[in-house]
Amino acid sequence: MRLLDAIGYALAALLRQQLRAVMLLAAIAISVGSVVMMTALGQGARNFVEQEFSFLGKDVLIILPGRKETTGGMPPVTGTSLRDLTLADMAHIQRRIPHLRVAPLVLGASEVKFASRNRQSMILGSTTEIFATHRLRLLRGKTLPDIPLESARPVCVLGATLAQELFAQANPLGQWIRLDNRRFRVIGTFTSESSNMGLKFDETVLIPVASAQSLFNAPGLYRLFVQTLTPQDLAALGSLLLQVIAERHQGVADVTLLRPDSLLATFNEILFTLTLAVTGIGAISLIVAGIMMMNIMLISTHQRCAEIGLLKALGASNGTVRSLFLCEAMLLSLGGGIVGLLVGYSAVVLLAWYYPDFPVQVPLWASASALLSAVVIGLLFALLPANQAARQKPVESLKGSHQ
Repeated sequence: MRLLDAIGYALAALLRQQLRAVMLLAAIAISVGSVVMMTALGQGARNFVEQEFSFLGKDVLIILPGRKETTGGMPPVTGTSLRDLTLADMAHIQRRIPHLRVAPLVLGASEVKFASRNRQSMILGSTTEIFATHRLRLLRGKTLPDIPLESARPVCVLGATLAQELFAQANPLGQWIRLDNRRFRVIGTFTSESSNMGLKFDETVLIPVASAQSLFNAPGLYRLFVQTLTPQDLAALGSLLLQVIAERHQGVADVTLLRPDSLLATFNEILFTLTLAVTGIGAISLIVAGIMMMNIMLISTHQRCAEIGLLKALGASNGTVRSLFLCEAMLLSLGGGIVGLLVGYSAVVLLAWYYPDFPVQVPLWASASALLSAVVIGLLFALLPANQAARQKPVESLKGSHQ
């Protein structure tokens, strides 16, 4: 029997058993759709982490005060130490290592007031270098002034969202705002496309680092960002930075050095493993659908004894009967897989519409794997009923149909 004839015969058999076909199609579609959805959520989590880390380039190192040792491959996130990371440490790094862009960071929260409006906001103390290290874009006015690190001036640059909330459509340049009980003059506004792992720059206020230290009574720095201006090995640069800091800390490198690329690689590895795990859980439903297909097809072989006997009486071989049943399983699996992909992609589109900030995405390999797995599992679980149908004797099949 030709392949097209076998497909036509199998399709006609499925149309005669519409309820059975619809049940199997639904089971396979739900299984494939769940695999697609779970994979999309896992990939979306990876994309989200990559976006959150994109605020820093791969050539930026982060220095945290305090030494934190970790095991198991996870990079350190926090550190504890009796010694602060200071502006003097920053100046020493700039003297000892050329071709670096260094941006300090002092972090605090304050009430921001203008006229009758007030907002609670994060205050970032830094220098103009933070615009380069964190990829901030100036919208109007000026960046932070290029002044000595120890100089505290009452000027600030507002994030675009905060400026809109405080001044609406008015021009904020030259206006005075209050941070706690101190007045600062607005010299510019900026924006950023990154949320910096939850910290939205557009809702912050940038002031000179010495002004932030005075405002929050914080002699130490929260972070120090170091960006190389020339191509060089970041691992070697990190070792050199630790050595230079140890020169000022009595020979102890009591700081923690982070590389965004290594952090991102670690998170990607973890999230990829989790994606495979949840995809595997979803794939279990495919096996359940395969078992369901096998049971229904076993029942079908007994219900179709007359049909099988007639095929055998007309000269159909065991292989032909087997191929007809396997062809039915293939059509069901393929059709259910395609419907499942459509359902899964529709759910992903709906999720992306409801949560536009979460970059959900279906990897191509996941779609292909889900469809292929559905077909393979369908054929594997259809082998037993197909073999049973093929082994039936023509006379016994015809007799069994009349009993």
